[in-house]
Amino acid sequence: MTDTPPFLEIADSFADPVGPADFPKAIVRFRNQRWAGEVGLGSLSDAEWAKTYSEFPALAGNLPQPLAMRYHGHQFGVYNPELGDGRGFLYAQVRGTDGKLYDLGTKGSGQTPWSRSGDGRLTLKGGVREVLAATYLEALGVKTSKLFSLVETGEALQRNDEPSPTRSAVMVRLSETHIRIGTFQRVMVLGKTDELVRLVKHVVHNYHPQADHEDMSKTCVALAEAVAQDVGRMIGQWMAAGFVHGVMNTDNFNLTGETFDFGPYRFLPQSDPNFVAAYFDHQGLYRFGRQPAQGLWVLQQFAAALSPLANTDDLGEALKTYELAYQESFRDHSFALLGVMRGELGEDLPQLGTFYGWMTNSGAPWHQVFFDWFGGPASEARAASSPAADFYKREDFAPVRDILMAREPDRPDRLDKEYFAQSRPCTLLYDEIEALWARIAEDDDWSAFEAKLSDLENLRLAYGLDGPKDYPS
Repeated sequence: MTDTPPFLEIADSFADPVGPADFPKAIVRFRNQRWAGEVGLGSLSDAEWAKTYSEFPALAGNLPQPLAMRYHGHQFGVYNPELGDGRGFLYAQVRGTDGKLYDLGTKGSGQTPWSRSGDGRLTLKGGVREVLAATYLEALGVKTSKLFSLVETGEALQRNDEPSPTRSAVMVRLSETHIRIGTFQRVMVLGKTDELVRLVKHVVHNYHPQADHEDMSKTCVALAEAVAQDVGRMIGQWMAAGFVHGVMNTDNFNLTGETFDFGPYRFLPQSDPNFVAAYFDHQGLYRFGRQPAQGLWVLQQFAAALSPLANTDDLGEALKTYELAYQESFRDHSFALLGVMRGELGEDLPQLGTFYGWMTNSGAPWHQVFFDWFGGPASEARAASSPAADFYKREDFAPVRDILMAREPDRPDRLDKEYFAQSRPCTLLYDEIEALWARIAEDDDWSAFEAKLSDLENLRLAYGLDGPKDYPS
């Protein structure tokens, strides 16, 4: 990039210089060539890519060395001041062809001052899972961080929650920012008001310029409102896509509303509000149906972190924008994934209540239903010959059918894509991931992984949902 990386303006207070681990091997397992081109980094050979994204030499005109970011956060409702980038760092900041600022952040790149007792490494399986999740969410039009690179590093790792020793990797994630809600919490708890002001100004200038006011209190209120809207839109998309994040801690929310830091995520097989992704979430705190409420709770912690600079009542008012942003996003994305036009919010939400209520009561396969009825009336014949056709013969489906048949198809020419000629959609259920990983773990067979990526690309091209701007109007 030609301009100085903006994070350097505040790095002295919010990060620590670190170096990458020295890995014995560097085997490229995934490179996101499409996004590499978007940020001007697509010209590397495979050998150069492997070296760059395992050794992390400073990019010309960029950060002089990696920076491990400092933050705190609530983890399952309990405040933890001992967090920070324990196995990753900010490697570089680059400009995209869209003019946006993007971070290249790592995971599995070695120990930092915030590693505590951890080894700073990433399992190859964890990297494979994040490649798949981020690629799938992007294909479904959900705002998400992008998996930029995955390099296998040749170490044998010991882990408590999977067979060990297991293979290691280092990955690079592309996001608009790696600044988290937990970043704000840290400086508030430490009582560093001057640093909180610096952080607010930095985030507003680089990511939310519409929130800028001469008065700092008004700036904070406007920033809380902007972040509330972004988070509301993101979680609305999650709910329409049947995505369960699994670990909605405050350090896993960034300031631009991108799906971030994938752990034990799942995609729903069937609609189930009580579905839990993380085996260690014994209370179901982050279950599927509770995600909207948890998103608001996270935003309340963000408002609390801004409270030294703004009136708490005004911050509370700002968060009221979350509910409408969530509702509109949930409505918009539901109909976008069904390939039909939206109407008025007051009419659409009750109809979606009927649709999702049937999904829950019937146990119909989530992604198959969206696939079968993509385009509404334009897919009536497709739905009749679907593997799930018996669900559509149920008496309780009649009102759902009426809703779908009354909708105007959006860009029905998309149904001419080869993707819609198949009988089943591309899905990313838990058993599928486990099966393709087993082939990698047992035989170093990457064919199923590559085939899944190919299917996901076909899905992306068929849906044509590159982001909120592509919602039907």
